[in-house]
Amino acid sequence: MPRRLRDPNYLGFDIEKNKQRYQRERDKRVRKDAEDQFVEVATERSDLSHFLTDDHIGEPLATRGAIEDDIDTLVIGGGWAGLIIAARLRDAGLDNFRIVEAGHDFGGAWYWNRYPGCQCDVQSYFYMPLLEETGYVPKLRFSYAPEIFEHAQRIGKHFRLYEKAIFGTWVTEMRWNEDGQRWVISTNRGDTLRARSVALATGPASRPRLPGIPGITTFKGHSFHTSRWDYSYTGGDPDGNLTGLADKRVGIIGTGATGVQVIPKVAESAKETFVFQRTPSTVAGRNNAYTDPEWARTRGPNWQRDMIANFDAVREMKADNPKLLEEDTSMRFLAIMHRLMKEVNIATMTPPALAELREIADHIIMEEIRNHVDTVVKDPKTAEKLKPWYGYTCKRPTFNDEYLEAFNRPNVTLVDVSATQGVERITENGVVANGVEYPLDVIVYASGFEITSDFHKRIGIPIYGRDNVSIYDYWRGGMRTLLGLMTHGFPNMFFVGGLFTFSLSINYCSTLDPQAQVIAGLIRRLLDNGHSIHPTIEAEDDWIGQQIEAGAQDFAVPLGTKGDDCTPGYYNHEGRSFDQRRDFRREGYGKGSIAYLSVLSEWAKASEVKGVEVLRSR
Repeated sequence: MPRRLRDPNYLGFDIEKNKQRYQRERDKRVRKDAEDQFVEVATERSDLSHFLTDDHIGEPLATRGAIEDDIDTLVIGGGWAGLIIAARLRDAGLDNFRIVEAGHDFGGAWYWNRYPGCQCDVQSYFYMPLLEETGYVPKLRFSYAPEIFEHAQRIGKHFRLYEKAIFGTWVTEMRWNEDGQRWVISTNRGDTLRARSVALATGPASRPRLPGIPGITTFKGHSFHTSRWDYSYTGGDPDGNLTGLADKRVGIIGTGATGVQVIPKVAESAKETFVFQRTPSTVAGRNNAYTDPEWARTRGPNWQRDMIANFDAVREMKADNPKLLEEDTSMRFLAIMHRLMKEVNIATMTPPALAELREIADHIIMEEIRNHVDTVVKDPKTAEKLKPWYGYTCKRPTFNDEYLEAFNRPNVTLVDVSATQGVERITENGVVANGVEYPLDVIVYASGFEITSDFHKRIGIPIYGRDNVSIYDYWRGGMRTLLGLMTHGFPNMFFVGGLFTFSLSINYCSTLDPQAQVIAGLIRRLLDNGHSIHPTIEAEDDWIGQQIEAGAQDFAVPLGTKGDDCTPGYYNHEGRSFDQRRDFRREGYGKGSIAYLSVLSEWAKASEVKGVEVLRSR
């Protein structure tokens, strides 16, 4: 490694001094209660149930009789994962299925998340699934929520999925019946569904979470979670114009990916906006653009699959695409890596040397982000509070052209709560932070979802397999699957992306459709042969070994989950030391999506499904 690449005079900053600052900032924010600082938003909690209210339906939920049905497949979830697996079931000629969805339409996270400014951080051409099949080309490089939600509806209509959907309904229990070789599924509306197989497609952003701030239930003003945005109170629409806030003092708790998008829109309309920030996000420019109409008109066959493959290849440093690296600010880290790699002999680099090169790239991009804050935010004290001091992927990177600018508004106050590790308490009249009470009319919780929480919080469904074993008991020592698709003791139950992407891809949909096609093929085999199947324990052990080995290789852009030097966030279970948290290597495939899809393809092509035990045949 050339010494100049770590030389402060060459870089313009001192890596070692930055690392010391990183540690000090982390130490300020680590809490003993870790993930327990959040409270589960459950329907059983009557004092919190309003945070789950569906305000999108306009009218009260229509009453209906309980449904009793015996079907081949139940799909749980109507977001991307549920839509894709249902579409692939249709393609496989499997029509005896139903979809259960808690929302009142398709879309999943994009049904619930309609807050002003809501937008996807991955390019629309890669992220929005089934574009070729539905004949749609996104309007923008990075689509806003309304367009994405409309596309979910488009998929539902194209594949005739509305006739299969049971909306406004959530599963309250799944239990395997050994005698009938069926899953018996109960719902909140008294339904009993019996299914040969179940596709669990509940998604990674389906269950909102709240900070467990003392007094959260005592506030007498208005409050809601961003995934249940109350336009009847705020006025306006996803573009903003929140006229109902013109005379309101608004407090926003949370400055992650959601907060970064929603805060500028609130600031445009509210009388006063108070932003309570424990840890600043990394905020890079968005660089959005309208789709070139000539390209949209002349695109060739398989254009989306080709773009996704190229995106993943570039992201995993297996290909170069200067135009993509220049246009897509989410690829800035990789652009820096490509530049640094030209200064070394990459062919002779050892893994430690390559890790050091990544560390240098990480510090370069973080320095750029901190400098960007200084160029936008006019008040030096506010700018200093907005600077992130941690590794680039310790927290989810964000991209927005309006967020930092919002803090130049006279009606916006940034309240740094890092010294007290968060808001101290909530009163009847507002929020107490740093010993000061801020009177508020409304509190907006931009506190995210149960993405990496305990499994029972993420899934939210009691699931009992063979011998009435709970899946949460079976996974107590960590997630156990075969290829991220099936689990021993839970026959004919399949995970469709959803809970876990199994590839650490920043594009959620990279592996989703290939998984869905494999699962649809497996269900086709089950029905044709009358089988019930589950993976063997030996096959699970072998796959876990492969995952851990792959995770140790630390591909392209490592997440901040390995060491104990990251600021607290959901990637590291809110700052838990490595030996105290679940091993994320069981929940992903560290070699990346390309390698994972290759393993998946080879396994699916085999004439005999390896690692699977047949429990019963007709």
